[in-house]
Amino acid sequence: MSAGQCRWPVLPRVTGAAFLGGALLLAACGGGGGVSVEDTVTAPSADGWSWSLPANFPVPRVPQDNPLSEAKVELGRHLFYDRRLSGNGTQACASCHQQDKAFTDGLARSIGSTGDMHPRNAQSLANVVYNATFTWANPSLLSLESQLQVPLFGDSPVEMGVNDGNVNEVLGRIRGDARYPAMFAAAYGSTGEVVTWSRITQAIASFQRTLISGNSKYDQALQGKAALTPAELRGQTLFFGEKAECFHCHASHNFNDQVVHAATRVISTPFHNTGLYNIGGTGNFPEGNQGLFEFTFKPEDRGLFRAQSLRNVEVTAPYMHDGSIATLEEVLDFYAAGGRRITTGPYAGDGRFHPNKSDLISLIDLNEQEKADIVAFLKTLTDHDFLNNPKFADPFRP
Repeated sequence: MSAGQCRWPVLPRVTGAAFLGGALLLAACGGGGGVSVEDTVTAPSADGWSWSLPANFPVPRVPQDNPLSEAKVELGRHLFYDRRLSGNGTQACASCHQQDKAFTDGLARSIGSTGDMHPRNAQSLANVVYNATFTWANPSLLSLESQLQVPLFGDSPVEMGVNDGNVNEVLGRIRGDARYPAMFAAAYGSTGEVVTWSRITQAIASFQRTLISGNSKYDQALQGKAALTPAELRGQTLFFGEKAECFHCHASHNFNDQVVHAATRVISTPFHNTGLYNIGGTGNFPEGNQGLFEFTFKPEDRGLFRAQSLRNVEVTAPYMHDGSIATLEEVLDFYAAGGRRITTGPYAGDGRFHPNKSDLISLIDLNEQEKADIVAFLKTLTDHDFLNNPKFADPFRP
């Protein structure tokens, strides 16, 4: 059963031991992982890497051809923050993925190293190791290694801006830094050409896999180490209940519905149309932002995007694939209305009547207090330790 199919009980009040019951349900819907009242569990993977995981998190899946090691992860952290890895030396991966914003950038749409505006909103990298697919709507990107080729070498739009004209120059910058040859040798050995694009990609992907976030107030409440307020508890009941129905697309330990881990056997990769646009009543979305349709060319896939994890959602505004909704309160209004009606401008149209809109998106009778309670609950998913963890921070800063 996929996370999107999981049915949650309505819990009028959840405290103490009942929270552990909720954790068990999360593990069941997410497809694995045990529950403990300890902060973390140590879980070895097949390649010998030892994960320090939140208690209700399953062991992540790691590619056999890119096993984790401390040396490789530390190398990847340096490369993730190194601006010299862009074509013009002005932008790093971290420019669009900033730690204090759960590795997003706070912009509606990201801006590349040459000034190109990306059509999409930067996605959070928190718990990205559990993603089944990557980016907003590309079903063919199934690994972090393959996804990294897009920002590094893509030209529509330009992000990092590495191309045939500068690829050797960029690689030369990395080779010329006194610290890198030893770091690459520690991660990969010293035989052959030590600094290569393949190893750069593998190292950054390895660092990204370690960006685990699972120590929010909500997680602490699961462990009996914190108590949610009455408003947060009411919001939790609505979130996991059939009235607001948020859980249909935001279940699992990671609060989304595309999840893969070491024990996954059948991978589910749903995409959803939430009624954000319906230009002129034709079913169109803005050009260049048509979602899954851009890869399948099937009319029924127009406007379908991947549901994002809601962990740390408080700090990842603005929202939606194009950053067109500014606040969590506006997001709740949008879903309660069953979609968005735009009355003027080039995108005018009633998304509530989009022919591809998910059956899960319908008019929800939420009063202002209930909306505020759901927002209060969503803010309990903020992991402040993750946002400030020095292991994930910029190594080039004092």
